[in-house]
Amino acid sequence: MACDCEKNLESKFSTNQVDLSLMDNVFDRYHKENGNLISILQDAQGVYGYLPLDVLKLIADKTGNKRAKVYGVATFYSQFRLNPVGKYIILQCQGTACHVNGSEAVGNAICDELGISPGETSSDGMFSLEDVACLGCCSLAPVIMINGEAYGNLTPDGARRIIKDIYAKEKEEAV
Repeated sequence: MACDCEKNLESKFSTNQVDLSLMDNVFDRYHKENGNLISILQDAQGVYGYLPLDVLKLIADKTGNKRAKVYGVATFYSQFRLNPVGKYIILQCQGTACHVNGSEAVGNAICDELGISPGETSSDGMFSLEDVACLGCCSLAPVIMINGEAYGNLTPDGARRIIKDIYAKEKEEAV
């Protein structure tokens, strides 16, 4: 039985049921090699798109690590996601240049348009929104990045239009 501190930590992870057999190839690749925890976590995230709780428990069991260590590594590094993310990941710059040029209003428009807050995924699974310290595109402030593509000199209406255009493109491709 998990202690209260383990239950509290586990509450941060998605509890979606997943096919654990998808991890067989990952474990075969790192068979009994010590020091591969981060590589195994990266590969697991590549398989599922995030790190489901059941997968973390399986990794702990298969590698002989304590769950606390596996959870600790997964929560320490920002590259690891604990919950499913949308098809489009919006990174919103919170740097000084973006802040003074209106990123707060842009962020509010994105949140309103998608019905989410930073750190969340839209109910349709299309978009995830993350605040980041800096995107390194200060001359384009305020700026967001969606799946690696920068959109700069944004206004609230411009940000809404980008989201609507992506939805329209998705709808068109579905036909």
